[in-house]
Amino acid sequence: MRLEHVGRRHGLRGPWVLRQVSLDLPAAALVRVVGTNGTGKSTLLRLLAGIDAPTEGRVTGRPSRTAYVPERFPVALPFTALDYLVHLGRVQGLGRRAARSRAGEWLECFGAGTHARTALTELSKGTSQKVAVAQALLADPALLVLDEAWTGLDTGARAALDTAVRERLAAGATVVFVDHDPRRLEGEALVVYGVANGRVREVAAPLPVAAVAAPPVRITVSGGRSLPARLPGDPRTTPGPDGTTLLSVDAAHSDALLGALLAASWHIHHLGTEGVRV
Repeated sequence: MRLEHVGRRHGLRGPWVLRQVSLDLPAAALVRVVGTNGTGKSTLLRLLAGIDAPTEGRVTGRPSRTAYVPERFPVALPFTALDYLVHLGRVQGLGRRAARSRAGEWLECFGAGTHARTALTELSKGTSQKVAVAQALLADPALLVLDEAWTGLDTGARAALDTAVRERLAAGATVVFVDHDPRRLEGEALVVYGVANGRVREVAAPLPVAAVAAPPVRITVSGGRSLPARLPGDPRTTPGPDGTTLLSVDAAHSDALLGALLAASWHIHHLGTEGVRV
């Protein structure tokens, strides 16, 4: 798959998010995309997945079976979890019986089998994310694009997604991902692309996490009267505006903390590092 002088802007006269991006996406490889917040990582992933068309340049060689997990899953859809997956499976070329079978298997794999008949609008954010990941894996995609797909998943589901990624790679697929945790699939990426100043460049593989002091993750939440006891990472909490609470935690515990907050039905307003919103 190739991107040739690709650019993307918002609107006819809007600012350019990416410009003059040329790269050859390797086959059967794990590709990580890194960069600071707001640099265009999600835009690059949407271009790779075919969700967005380039404003300039062209994309060629995209596999016919390409799947994408967005940063935010659109839950306001008139389906149950199972019916949504069956519908997406049919769109991806599966027969109804195969789509229903695989949908059930992936829901069970991610620990969401009991929610198969639950309306999408009634699912928790964590369970909605499990459905989002399941839909991307239904039809054995040759290109799997994951935009913060692990965020909001519990420990078991994150491990299941790690395994699913490795299985797709073993089957000859290419997997492109963004994740805020530098430990995610650490050392397994064949290529790392850095996004900065509207440009995309191949960069050296990052140093081992032990050699890098990751900045704390800051999460702004609102919800119940008091936070759950014994939160992962023992986060520091401070009052925020409009009744919100700001939690600061070491990056190594951020996924577990998010999972605990979502499980307790707290609303996540912002997530970032060093005070930067993402």
